[in-house]
Amino acid sequence: MIQHLLLDITSSTIDWSRAQFALTAIYHWLFVPLTLGLAVIMGIMETCYYRTRKRFWKDAARFWQRLFGVNFAMGVATGIILEFEFGTNWSNYSWFVGDIFGAPLAIEGIVAFFMESTFVAVMFFGWKKVSPGFHLASTWLTGLGATFSAWWILVANAWMQYPVGCTFNPDTMRNEMVSFMDVALSPFAVDKFFHTVTSAWIIGALFTVAVSCYYLLKNREHKLAVESIKIGAAVGLFAALMTAMTGDKSAYMVSQAQPMKLAAMEALYEGGTDQSLTAIAWVNPLSQPDYRNTQEPPLRIGIPYALSFLATRDFHGYVPGVKNLLDGYTTPDGQKEPSAQEKIAMGKKAITTLAQYRALKKDAAFASNDSLQALAESYKATLAENMKYFGYGYIKNEAELVPNIPLCFYAFRVMVGLGCLFILFFAVTLFLAYRKEIARFKWLHVAAIILVPLGYIGSESGWIVAEMGRQPWTIQDMLPVGAAVSDIQSGSVALTFFIFLILFTAMLAVELSILFRQIQRGPEHAVSENEA
Repeated sequence: MIQHLLLDITSSTIDWSRAQFALTAIYHWLFVPLTLGLAVIMGIMETCYYRTRKRFWKDAARFWQRLFGVNFAMGVATGIILEFEFGTNWSNYSWFVGDIFGAPLAIEGIVAFFMESTFVAVMFFGWKKVSPGFHLASTWLTGLGATFSAWWILVANAWMQYPVGCTFNPDTMRNEMVSFMDVALSPFAVDKFFHTVTSAWIIGALFTVAVSCYYLLKNREHKLAVESIKIGAAVGLFAALMTAMTGDKSAYMVSQAQPMKLAAMEALYEGGTDQSLTAIAWVNPLSQPDYRNTQEPPLRIGIPYALSFLATRDFHGYVPGVKNLLDGYTTPDGQKEPSAQEKIAMGKKAITTLAQYRALKKDAAFASNDSLQALAESYKATLAENMKYFGYGYIKNEAELVPNIPLCFYAFRVMVGLGCLFILFFAVTLFLAYRKEIARFKWLHVAAIILVPLGYIGSESGWIVAEMGRQPWTIQDMLPVGAAVSDIQSGSVALTFFIFLILFTAMLAVELSILFRQIQRGPEHAVSENEA
């Protein structure tokens, strides 16, 4: 059982398990966004070919499809390993919520993965074997399959951030799904999907524009470069604006369901009404700030009332800070939030009551003793009253409830700052491309290439905010990481960590080598411009 396993698990096992999962997730996300982004680019290219029947567009589509294929294969390999780690390193988590968490992952594997795997074969090998219309459909369905796969993965992740549609069964010691639709269509899931997918389109667009600008710098493939820049910049500008819009909604939902994450993102120690949004501030990046004895970080410059509006949709709304969340607070409308110590006490009561209930059910006389059955019902009622804070019962110190403030604070600003830079870059690039002046600005070509790694940094920063900001929880308020990990030796996890590090680094090096060779090779050109 969870409460007994926790006593035997060392901190080093927890740390190595977290490190291994983070390593796998980070490498996996190096491949996924480019897959999702290039799926849109190559789909648009082939649509242009289908409508015009010009061989140029077919050559362009096949070129971007080759780059998509290299990246697609690497993403599949890292994704499979990531899902296996739930069973190897996080078996307690899998036992506790597997009935819920496993459902979207199963759908992703059975439906989405087979869908993209089927149509990707037609896309690559069916140019001369199927009709142009069917091939175009296969190209879009390959991208749709990859996006559909991302949907179910993000549904599972969103449920960890905002657990809904489930109830705890004390007889099985498992959380069980009561509403699939609540899980699949939760507001967290919908917003996370659009925010994540559109951010992936940004990376695909940056990559497309960068490769095209490389050709302009080398004075080759001029038509492919210019037309690809037009499509890439248009997709990128749309995606960047959509990412900003969904990011605003995401911040609002975080303020409602994960207020400690918002407080860490803002380095907000003492909250209140009329809160300003921090533009810049000095938060020591090397140590957790003394949030107990500090009102706000030094050198802070804020945008008046902006945080209150972002978090409550009211310029004068109340936003709790770290100290408020730890000490408990009462909102201006009279809503009382218990302190961390009160939540911990209720969590411990839930754990104790659950143990008493389980022991009572094992009594040989339970089935025939009315008084024991009545006592069991009272235990269930007490458990239901305190189950909301069940996870807090495993928290030993209130400081565990505060995520790494410097990491969340700076990662959030890197994400937002780069997002604004991408909007400006795509707007300028699109303007110059349609003015037919894009080939003149060599500095912009160099900037486009530099922005590709910055796109990945911005995307990974968003995941750092999302995942590190909800620590110490694997499932918000329900299960902390210390109670979710498998009871295994830390040495075995450390060994596989370094094995994966070497393996993933080699895979990344291989992909980059193949991509660079394909880019250097360029598209295959036909003799005739027009094709029926």
